[in-house]
Amino acid sequence: MTEGNIVRHILTFAFPLLIGNIFQQLYNMVDTWVVGRYVSDEAFSAVGSIGPITNLLIGIFLGLSSGAGVVISQYYGAKNDGKVREAVHTSLLMTLGLAVLFTGLGIFLAPIMVDFMKTPADVRPEAIAYLTIYFSGIAGLMVYNMGAGILRAVGDSQKPFLFLVFSALLNIGLDLLFVLKFGMGVEGVAYATILSQGLSALLVVITLLASRSCIRLELKYLKISWRMLGTIFRIGTPAALQMAVTSFSNVFVQSYINHFGTFCMGGWTAYNKIDALLFMPMQSIALASTTFVGQNLGKNQPARARKGADTALIMAAAGTVIAMIPVLIFAEGAVAFFNPNPDVVRYGSEFLRYITPFYVLCCVNQVYSGALRGAGDTKAPMIIMLLSFVAFRQVYLYIMANFIMNEHIPIAMGYPAGWLVCSTITFIYYRRADLGRTRVVED
Repeated sequence: MTEGNIVRHILTFAFPLLIGNIFQQLYNMVDTWVVGRYVSDEAFSAVGSIGPITNLLIGIFLGLSSGAGVVISQYYGAKNDGKVREAVHTSLLMTLGLAVLFTGLGIFLAPIMVDFMKTPADVRPEAIAYLTIYFSGIAGLMVYNMGAGILRAVGDSQKPFLFLVFSALLNIGLDLLFVLKFGMGVEGVAYATILSQGLSALLVVITLLASRSCIRLELKYLKISWRMLGTIFRIGTPAALQMAVTSFSNVFVQSYINHFGTFCMGGWTAYNKIDALLFMPMQSIALASTTFVGQNLGKNQPARARKGADTALIMAAAGTVIAMIPVLIFAEGAVAFFNPNPDVVRYGSEFLRYITPFYVLCCVNQVYSGALRGAGDTKAPMIIMLLSFVAFRQVYLYIMANFIMNEHIPIAMGYPAGWLVCSTITFIYYRRADLGRTRVVED
């Protein structure tokens, strides 16, 4: 990415990533669709409401893995194969250690967090069952994401995409088999998810073992470089804290929504599935901007790095507008696809029509935060997002629920309000930032 047409580089990187992310979302989307159609409204709400809990631990890991991606992409851009090899093996061992820790923590925290969210009694058993099985197999998700991040850091987003396609299709087949054939309910879709994620992890490990480049996984190099691990944690910890605290704040948002009952929870569940799809164009392009900026700063080309980020913002905004138009037009049908219950459709379509027009705001904070992380500046995006998505949003929700209008739409509008604050501050900070000053590698 350090030379040639910028738009072509971003598209070539982001498009397979976009399609891959769509297939990755199929994991939870298919789980939700199957239980919404073939199990019960309670199971549908249960599977949909546990997102903030799973994202709490996964967010910590993804933040740390983003630190590994920044380090690898910059050393790769600097053509320092030895340091790339060191970072790859250290990152994978870190992943295995964290997988053991997160498995235990997830299983222990599942019932505590379900109760903390004020989950209705008729939804609670299914939510705990899904979470317990999910965290039992979280190692597959973690290994896949770290391995895929390593491949993307050196510009290969195609193989992670192909592995996701395979595992997502497998997940669909297993969901239908376990639920329709064996009648396993919520437990069935949870087992289908962890089995599919485990196979995607195996595929990415095989790819690293077979690689002929500096990211090749070799047993003789499989040891932790404490200095490299320190660099990865230094770069990744702010993003990990940001994702974890933001996810924890979303637990509060979910608890506010749970207050309005099972059908409102169902509508919010359907909204969140469609929300994940709407975020994908900007997120894929934001990840492309992270790698683009990282590689170009590794080659000491800050002007090209900044031009790439600005180009990515325009592309992300255009893609988001194109994606949101059909959602606004066909909101009821989109919600009914997941759950045809009229009350669920009413709540879900209201959430979509009120919130969707504000997604363009997110392009600014997603792309420019990605560019800052690619430059090695992970603290500023962390602070900005924590102020916007945690502090501001929680104050907004508390005031709205207790003093102004405790209704589902004003509560849900806490999301766009946080996006507006975050994008405004991110834009101002990015325009004043010196990208070249924050690069990780040395000349």
